Amino acid sequence: MKKVFAVILTLVMVLSLAACGGNSGNSGSNSGDTGSSAPADTTTPADSGSGEQEYNISVILKTTASEYWGYVVAGANAYEKDHPNVHVEVKGATSETAYDEQQNMIETDMNNGAIDGYVIAPLQADMVANMISNQTKPIVAVDTNIDAPEVLSFVGTGNEAAGKLGGEAAAALAKERGWTEINCIEIAGVQGDSTNEARMAGYKAGIEAAGGTFLSDETQYANAVADQAVTCMEAIIQNHPEGIAVICANNDDMAMAAARAAAASGNENYKNTVFLGFDGIQSACNSILAGEETMSVCQQGYSMGYESVAAVVRALQGETLEKFIDAGASIVDPSNAQARLEELQGYLA
Repeated sequence: MKKVFAVILTLVMVLSLAACGGNSGNSGSNSGDTGSSAPADTTTPADSGSGEQEYNISVILKTTASEYWGYVVAGANAYEKDHPNVHVEVKGATSETAYDEQQNMIETDMNNGAIDGYVIAPLQADMVANMISNQTKPIVAVDTNIDAPEVLSFVGTGNEAAGKLGGEAAAALAKERGWTEINCIEIAGVQGDSTNEARMAGYKAGIEAAGGTFLSDETQYANAVADQAVTCMEAIIQNHPEGIAVICANNDDMAMAAARAAAASGNENYKNTVFLGFDGIQSACNSILAGEETMSVCQQGYSMGYESVAAVVRALQGETLEKFIDAGASIVDPSNAQARLEELQGYLA
């Protein structure tokens, strides 16, 4: 019995040692499995397969119902296409006088916790400044600046400088066309709009720098739409049957409408009038090539859309933004209208 008991005891000890060794090996294997699965689930960003942080950007424009704003939309969407981790939602009011509509959009998105940053082109900059008060997420203004500490940067055209560039070019061409008295009347956009006021100041400075006269008291407001610009131009022709050297407008739609109204009037004294617009859009290029609108101050709507979203993303990544990001401006006239047209067509392809 003692021998049997000793054999059994020996077997138990051997089995016990084998079990300890086996548990040690399994423990190491299980630890490796846990490390390769659980941490991966918790550290890989849920928003991007590449490991980049995902961002949701709200872009609220003055309107999306015009060609110019279509380029801004295209630029913002192009940034999203180039950066799959950035999701861009673009919206805008139905017109540039739909103030309540835009305000509702801004209020809704300011209260949306899923949005990381904002691009805003304000219809009423003062009102928007109040609406964004105390917002801590990055805000970038595009096209029209917002005077508020919450706005980190303004992406757009130096409107006054660009207007002056246009005014000087228009006055020079009017002289070439035989005008000796360089008078200019503006068909303006929305009264009180800061962008409109800056362009008007620029036009005035450019006309006067060239020795002309900007007839400020005869400014016609057309709310940035072509139909009203026709009515304004008809009033100008009635008040000045002798003709006016330069008619400048706050956008191309109004300049083109004014040129058509002048041609339809049959008044030969407007045959050599310089019709100056602003934006340099496709329809303006076609109008210039057709001999209707004369020239346009060309701003880069596509670049503004792209760069404004890029600025918000840079701010989210901790960068300090420049207070003003100038998208640039130039003059489009018959000499370069075809090249500009092809460039714009490429943006919307």
